[in-house]
Amino acid sequence: MANGKIQLHGFNNLTKTLSFNIYDICYAKSIEDRNAYIEYIDEQYNAERLTAILEHVTQILGARILNIAKQDYYPQGSSVTLLISDHHALDEERTARGDLLDNTPGPNPEIVLAHLDKSHITVHTYPEYHPDGGVATFRVDIDVSTCGQISPLKALNFLIQSFDADIVIIDYRVRGFAREVTGEKIFIDHDIASIQDFIPEQVRNEYHTIDVNVYQENIFHTKCRLKQFDLDQYLFGHSQTELDPDEAQMITRKIMREMDEIYYGRNLPWSP
Repeated sequence: MANGKIQLHGFNNLTKTLSFNIYDICYAKSIEDRNAYIEYIDEQYNAERLTAILEHVTQILGARILNIAKQDYYPQGSSVTLLISDHHALDEERTARGDLLDNTPGPNPEIVLAHLDKSHITVHTYPEYHPDGGVATFRVDIDVSTCGQISPLKALNFLIQSFDADIVIIDYRVRGFAREVTGEKIFIDHDIASIQDFIPEQVRNEYHTIDVNVYQENIFHTKCRLKQFDLDQYLFGHSQTELDPDEAQMITRKIMREMDEIYYGRNLPWSP
């Protein structure tokens, strides 16, 4: 061990993958409102904006973009894929990014031991709505896969705050191994007890959270659900003052049921 750093035999071959699902839920009262919501989401999160978000993620990771592929779909939805490569974070590049790296939890990409020509970031969007009308759900599916010292956990804070997230479901896994000069294998090269440790406290406090972790396999799973519920924040094209109390209660129940089903991963019965 030199300067407190583990000496490796060859490259750091650890693959770290962050899978990130964000759900935004709303209630569109009429077919016209529903279609307007889908169009709004499609415009807000088109391929251009998603590309800008992923480019910022690349900066946070201290990586370099090698290639970008992006596509808007008809009638709705977008996909973006970035192939990224690691580079050392030079002083002038750190200055240009300000304290972005320092204020983002997770291992810093200062000492990278592998060329990341196989690393990638992808995002797909899925706007959809209930067949009986009313509830509409927008899902963003993001995968950040890196090799070597860089960990995609550093991008968590930025990604959560880049979208209107009612529910966030996160998976993180470290695969493969690197080898020390002594021949011993390294199956994980950073400390982690929970994905929540890499979400800033002020953001984490906004959500109810559940962890399901398999520590011996380096598999970590966290689900987050927004604590505060304000019906006006979920109505598209209308406000709560336009609804009678019974209708407001019914809509609230529908939205809460949608959130429960996503959060717990199962269909729930509807009782009148």
